[in-house]
Order: sequence, then structure tokens, then C-alpha cells
Amino acid sequence: MSVPPNEFTTAPPPPAGTPSIQERQWAMFAHLAALSGCFTVIGAIVGPLIVWQMKRNESAFVDDQGKEATNFNITMFILGAALVAFGIVTFGLGFILAIPVLYLLGIAWLVFTIIAAVKANEGVAYRYPFAIRLFK
Repeated sequence: MSVPPNEFTTAPPPPAGTPSIQERQWAMFAHLAALSGCFTVIGAIVGPLIVWQMKRNESAFVDDQGKEATNFNITMFILGAALVAFGIVTFGLGFILAIPVLYLLGIAWLVFTIIAAVKANEGVAYRYPFAIRLFK
């Protein structure tokens, strides 16, 4: 029995054609802009969003990768907020589970962001392994 595709998690097909060097660099910047989240939590969302909004009309590749980076970072923010809420709702006992999971989530975020930036710089339309597709 096959499961029908979910419109919120199924990745769109990559754009056709070979991106130019500039397109690849801007796509890489869209992914790397998420690292501003190391300084401010909301920067992980705002950074890729700004790059995507600036360059989305100039290149299909940058548009695709900017959406991908923004969707992934929003997903990670939602997961982190849910874990913190879980800890608060359980009067702190949930933090016994939430804190280690938050560390693992942070490591996964960093690793996937770097992989995505490297792949985008190579001209590959990278797809994060999990992301809620809010922007299509």
C-alpha cells in the first residue's frame, strides 16, 4: 500500500538548467545566511529570507534554494520552540529530555546547513531531509 505524497513535506522538483557561478554563489549565501542564527535565533529565518527575496526574480535556482533554506529553518525553529514548550508545560521535567534533543537538533541544523551550502555552490539543487514546505 503506497502512501500519497504530502503537499507540506514533499519537495518540488529542482529547476532545470545549469546555474551560473553567480547563481550558485547566491544560492550558497541563502543557505549560509542561516548561520546568523548563531547570534540571534530569528536570524536563522530572516537571513535566508532576505537573500531569497532579493534574488528570487533573477534566478530560478536561487529562488528554489532560498525557499528550501527558509522552509528548513522555519521547520527547525518550530521544532525547537515545541521542545522548549514541552519543557515548560511539564514544569521543567520535560527539559531532561528536551535539552539533549535540542543539542542534537542544533548539530543537525549546522551540519545540514553546511552540506546544503556546499551542494548549492556545486550547482546541485539540495533538498533537506526534512522540512515543512510553507513556501512553494
